Amino acid sequence: MPKTTRSHTTRSYLLAAVLSAVAVCGGDAVARVFPFGPRHRAVNDLANQFVPFHAHLWDLLRGRADGGLLLDWQGGWGTSFLPDYGTYLSSPFAPLVALFPRGDIEYAVYAVTVLKTAVAAAAMTFLLRRLGPAGVWWWASVLGAAYALCGWSLAEGTYNPMWLDGLIAFPLLCLVGEWAREGRRPLLGPLVVAVCWFANFYTAYMATLGAALVLLVRLAVTDSFRWRTLLRAALTTALGVGLAAPVLVPVLLGSRHAYPGVVRDFAPAAGPDVLARLLPVTYSFATPAAFVCTAVPLLAGALLFRRDAPGRERWLWGGLCAAVAMSMQWGPTHLVWHVFATPNGSPYRQTFVLSGVLVLAAWTGLAHGPPDRRSLLGGAAVVLALTAGALPSALLTPWALLLAGAGLAAVAGALLLPRRGRYGLLAALLVTGTLLGQAAATTAYADRERLARLDDYPPWGAEHERRAAALAGADGWPAYRTDAGLPRVAGNDPLLLGGQGAAYYSSHTPAVLTETLAALGGGWTSRGRNLLSLDNPVTDALFGVGARWRGGEVVRTDVRLPLVTVRPPGPPPVYGPSPFRNQELLLGARVYASPHAGACPVGTEVFLWAPDTTGTARLGEGAPVRLLGGTPKRRAALTSLGFQRVPGLRPDLPGPGELGCLDHDRLRTAVTALRARAATSVRVTPDGIRATLPPGATGTAVVAAPRIAGWHCEGADPVPYAGLLAVPARGEVSCTFRPPGLRAGLAAGTAAVLGLLGVAVGSVRGGRPPRPGAPAEGGAAGPREGSPRGRPQGG
Repeated sequence: MPKTTRSHTTRSYLLAAVLSAVAVCGGDAVARVFPFGPRHRAVNDLANQFVPFHAHLWDLLRGRADGGLLLDWQGGWGTSFLPDYGTYLSSPFAPLVALFPRGDIEYAVYAVTVLKTAVAAAAMTFLLRRLGPAGVWWWASVLGAAYALCGWSLAEGTYNPMWLDGLIAFPLLCLVGEWAREGRRPLLGPLVVAVCWFANFYTAYMATLGAALVLLVRLAVTDSFRWRTLLRAALTTALGVGLAAPVLVPVLLGSRHAYPGVVRDFAPAAGPDVLARLLPVTYSFATPAAFVCTAVPLLAGALLFRRDAPGRERWLWGGLCAAVAMSMQWGPTHLVWHVFATPNGSPYRQTFVLSGVLVLAAWTGLAHGPPDRRSLLGGAAVVLALTAGALPSALLTPWALLLAGAGLAAVAGALLLPRRGRYGLLAALLVTGTLLGQAAATTAYADRERLARLDDYPPWGAEHERRAAALAGADGWPAYRTDAGLPRVAGNDPLLLGGQGAAYYSSHTPAVLTETLAALGGGWTSRGRNLLSLDNPVTDALFGVGARWRGGEVVRTDVRLPLVTVRPPGPPPVYGPSPFRNQELLLGARVYASPHAGACPVGTEVFLWAPDTTGTARLGEGAPVRLLGGTPKRRAALTSLGFQRVPGLRPDLPGPGELGCLDHDRLRTAVTALRARAATSVRVTPDGIRATLPPGATGTAVVAAPRIAGWHCEGADPVPYAGLLAVPARGEVSCTFRPPGLRAGLAAGTAAVLGLLGVAVGSVRGGRPPRPGAPAEGGAAGPREGSPRGRPQGG
């Protein structure tokens, strides 16, 4: 490659990355959003899941976490971690958070988000230059950045940073398709697929579907369609997915064991709303964020009218854009895009593929040079027609029309300018300015709208630092648990703040955990997948909680059991509808007195169970307690109203509920009796637990951890004990945790490695692969960088 061409190539990638980073950061700065202003980014799952999980990854990498890659001892009283890792943290970029101080974890996640966007821009730029002639190098940068700054990235991916790995995956998988078409890179192709699927299987699946469609179009356009090529592409994909199977299979089975979320029927968005989202500065949670810089639809539309482009090329690329867009609105294809399940939340998570296809169509047109006036007028007509169709939509804003109109004029003017000297520089400034202005404005608008429409949470600050330090100072694991307590900061406070509590929120929240916690009086949001800390002395005793955050400080207690206790022989308890009776069944003693005429005996602590009630409850002059219930979306937790100090005092309740009167003396007596039969020593490991039982112990050894799938114990199979892990008492308890699907995933990964070795041997025996640009299997390889055919004129 000539030195000048190599220099332009490097500039292309760097310019695309810089444009993307500047647009994102500039938009956040305009909106005065973290880290550029007082408004925070902590909304929805970004606060509840992604920041806490990255904090836990920080702890794992620094050796400070309780648990390991397979088992998390901190959240949900002990849960499987590998599925969470594969869903939220397996990106190659995620470990970069360890380079930041732990107190700056939100800065770290933001930096990784911007970096992923920049890498997506560079990856698309690389693909574009790989597909077509060198031409005007900065056009590849602008289109690559336009892809990375699509509406989906700015409105959805920015607070779901794990999805941005799919934004990177699409151009990489299209590149793998090119290698398969040309019969090149037989070893690198599967490795790229493996990295994409390992980073985030969900969006990688969508990116793979999109890349497959692009490959079919490329085969048809270049007259290189061969069934053998498709088989080669399928084999490359299968080997790559197989290499990622050790994580993928546990993730899929983790979803199978998860508490079921809400089941939705897909309802397509209104046509004007869909068209409105093609424009900058629009926002909606339930429509496809299909905006991409106006230069892209203008060039893609112009391709349809270019006389210098083959008819097959024009109509196949145009048809692909239309087909992908329409597939998002049809129920059966909607399910195909989303792994055959309508997702909870945004139903258009595949929109980034549409943006990528539009960018590829735009670049295909540019491969023949800048459009002439006729085709440019046709492209402008397409953009104006789409905009006119969006006019009835309530999502349309004055800024959307203004920026779209200005962008159309600027890009069209740039394409009409002479392509040499100062005019070429002016054209570059017009197009780049359009990209930055539209993307930054869309970012700022989405920032403001998210805060107004979605749940938001307080950003990390001094109070969180104080709370985390207090919890760390009280930590005594595994002798006892420390609970991050209430009020909660996010859905995964134990991961974010420290300790080993009941709170836990994931797509893989085990059904057995949700059901057990609910039976004991626990509360939830997000339809049973976001479990709240349960502040109750009985459950604290049962699960060995010796310290918890309450009332702005850490409160300690010695009324608790070790992690392993021995229960008398007999059948396990069976839960009923009352959490008070269920707690007593699990404890093996009566500790709640019944209220008389709606009032508890003096000296007892009054607890209210009203899971479906929303409102404020109060006992006399005590502090008001806010309840937020209403199944299936929310469930209010069992709540203390304070101690009964006045005879006959009845609490004020906002709705129906059940009262329980806790006698703390009875509780202490019951705990003392159970402690006499508890394990004499307990040791936890990153993947299990070991305990020594008292001599002669008989009955059932119960571990204060949920009986989730994957536990294996020496000497006997684990048995369920009211939702908890248990084994027959035989001197010692030795249990290890292996996530379901790990062995099958390792087997599939091993088979993929052997298959890859077979491909390597076959490549060596078959000789060197075709040189770059050479036709494969009798088909044309398409225009290559540096080729004189179809080169756009410089400017």
